[in-house]
Amino acid sequence: MQERVTQMLDQASFPTFLLSFLTNRSLPLPPSNSYIHKRKTEMVGTLNEQKITQYFKNKNILITGSTGLLGKVLLEKILRVQPDVKKIYLPVRAVDSVAAKERVDTEVVGNELFGILREKHGDMFQSFTVEKIVPFAGDVMYEDFGIDVVTLRELQLTEDLEIIINAAATTNFCERYDVALGVNVVGVKHMCNFAKKCPNLDVLLHISTAYVAGEKQGLVQERLFKDGETLRAGTHLNIDIELSIAKDLKKKLETDVDMSSKAMKELGLSRARHFGWPNTYVFTKTMGEMILSQLLRREDDIPVVIVRPSIITSILNDPLPGWIQGTRTIDKFLISYAKQNLPCALGDLDLTMDVIPSNMVVNAIISAIVTHSSLSNPKREGAEDSPVVYHVSSSTRHPVPYGILYRTAKRYFNEHPRVGTDGRVVPTREVWLINNITLFHFLVVVTFRFPLELLHVLSILCCGLFGLGPLYHDLAEKYRILIKLMDIYGPFALFKGCFDDFNLNKLRLSMIDDDASIFNFDPKTIDWEDYFYRVHIPGVMKYLFK
Repeated sequence: MQERVTQMLDQASFPTFLLSFLTNRSLPLPPSNSYIHKRKTEMVGTLNEQKITQYFKNKNILITGSTGLLGKVLLEKILRVQPDVKKIYLPVRAVDSVAAKERVDTEVVGNELFGILREKHGDMFQSFTVEKIVPFAGDVMYEDFGIDVVTLRELQLTEDLEIIINAAATTNFCERYDVALGVNVVGVKHMCNFAKKCPNLDVLLHISTAYVAGEKQGLVQERLFKDGETLRAGTHLNIDIELSIAKDLKKKLETDVDMSSKAMKELGLSRARHFGWPNTYVFTKTMGEMILSQLLRREDDIPVVIVRPSIITSILNDPLPGWIQGTRTIDKFLISYAKQNLPCALGDLDLTMDVIPSNMVVNAIISAIVTHSSLSNPKREGAEDSPVVYHVSSSTRHPVPYGILYRTAKRYFNEHPRVGTDGRVVPTREVWLINNITLFHFLVVVTFRFPLELLHVLSILCCGLFGLGPLYHDLAEKYRILIKLMDIYGPFALFKGCFDDFNLNKLRLSMIDDDASIFNFDPKTIDWEDYFYRVHIPGVMKYLFK
């Protein structure tokens, strides 16, 4: 039985089989051999390293979000594997072009991530990056990045551009609603309008997130949201109304900056949860996808790709193992665990977490660009509709339970104990894991809130004597962190869905010698325990722990 399931999943990752397997129902008979053969060989052998690198030769590319994690890894990869790329345009927030260049030099190419590229070019590294990279002051929140017609003409962006990669996003789960809408929704609208002005554009690739699925259970398919579709029955989403709500509140509170910021964050969370999404980030990313599919359809003759990564983790191997930027879901847990600020947590060690190294996400992005480019894959009768969605994930192909991460973290910190600021070794303690959110709330109140309030009263009565004051503040901070982690990350800790990667599997099948390729994005090649122990946790401690 197990052999039969494995065979079917390896052949095509068919959603029907996987869903039956996950729900413990009897498996249907496999489709006919001719059908399997047709789906497997449709793209087999069409991609290899040479074809991918050759495609980027003399190409003009625009990458938004280049100061972010994926933007940096993507830029470095393209420059390293194809030094003959023509130009890579990087719009960054800055007051002018000089400040934009300084920001890219400092935050991007000056990063440790570019070490191999720097060694490769030696003394010519600076001249190489100056020749290839064109930074300019631009913001996706404005039409044409907010640059004037003269500058736009000087850059020759619309005339020369062949590839657009939209990686710009605010990933803060509880971002101000107006800011999240501005970047994740309106920014996508501006990108679509800009793309329509580029006559030589081969492809537009937009980076979203797999968690636009919200808290859905079972198999999450690689499909687009319909206009107005929500995750809560009886509701209908109107993006224009959401923009208007945020605009009205901002105008109402424009004289009170502090109150405006707090109110905007609360508004984002309340609107997201009203429609069934757990936070502002995934809610606005969903709206961004809707805008994209509204404005750039098949008839626009622009191939559009949406890449939805799951939880992005540190680089597996190429070019700098363990490198990471920005604290994500599981990294919050690791950092709190290292600091021993996490006496208990919401989680289930048997549940599958879905993580994918950042370099694999970038490899999938690069492969998808080449596959869907109008030059390498001309439009033909019966071609697939645009946009095409790819889940870049691991939960269906090579699932890893939270238990492996937890056991590996315990082992790592036992063998590599952290030394505190006082010079003492920080002991590694067990974390009390609770897999029920109602029980978690109750236990947190009984175990922490009541004793904390009592300690506060005693501290006041004793005028801060007996060390009660510092003890209270220490426990209050741990309680605050615990509540914040639970509120923001709780829905993900108990997420019971898995991401279908049927489209990605077809792309994977098209790769020749995929496992050994410098463009490998197959999670089956990852030894999860070894990766967490030797790569990811050390990377988190080096680059994120403060």
